[in-house]
Amino acid sequence: MAEAVAQDSTGSQGYFPPGTVSRKVIGDPGALIGGISALFLQALHPRAMAGVDQHSSFPDDFWPRLRRTTEYVTTLAFGDTAQADAAAARVRAVHRHVRGIDPVSGRSYAADDPDLLRWVHVTEVSSFGRAVRRLGLIDDAELDTFLGEQVRAGALLGATDLPASAAEVEAYFEAVRPELVASPVARRAALRLAAPPLPTRVELLTPARPAWTVVAGVAFALLPAWARRLYGVPVLPVFEPLSDAAATAALRGLRLALLAVRRASRRPAPPR
Repeated sequence: MAEAVAQDSTGSQGYFPPGTVSRKVIGDPGALIGGISALFLQALHPRAMAGVDQHSSFPDDFWPRLRRTTEYVTTLAFGDTAQADAAAARVRAVHRHVRGIDPVSGRSYAADDPDLLRWVHVTEVSSFGRAVRRLGLIDDAELDTFLGEQVRAGALLGATDLPASAAEVEAYFEAVRPELVASPVARRAALRLAAPPLPTRVELLTPARPAWTVVAGVAFALLPAWARRLYGVPVLPVFEPLSDAAATAALRGLRLALLAVRRASRRPAPPR
């Protein structure tokens, strides 16, 4: 497994300067759907989920938490080194106070535990990469490059021994799967992801609810087959190619919709 890549000499280009695969992946709308998929996946780790469940008001804080996570990821990808370091320092400061006992496993947890940081990192970056790879926007070699580049992002928060290729990610998931379970806490989190709270005026006056249902459904469909089985939503092997094709088609449609929203709002695309 790769060690953290070196910081650029000036810091003005950030940890992921223009031309890196990280900018290509994280700047694409498909990565946003991959990020939602990562949240479904992260909930399957009891100790990681205990920290979220016990130290935040997940229903009330859903949208602000999602916004903060998105801002953090984009700051690391597109900000300069000072901005990335400051963002990582703020997250590390929060993590220092997140600790307790997981009621599912009975084990203690701490948000700054390298093992839990590794889980959150791997689920996140592999989900970004898997979504964009499924769209055909990167090839297998670029996916490995992306995962290798993102070792630096994980190291900023204190994660160690991080997978740096798709093969290493698969080996990591294979090793950690005995710890994973769709506990009642995980299922509550998945339900909140599928049906998060919306302001009444938004829910009544816009198609926000059905739109989010589609987003969440596609994000769930992007999960590895073993993760869907843990949630009790198996797909028979004979139907797996059909299921994957449907998920890819839906993901492609969502990406086009998000690009249309970006154009309509005249927001510039992230620099690459």
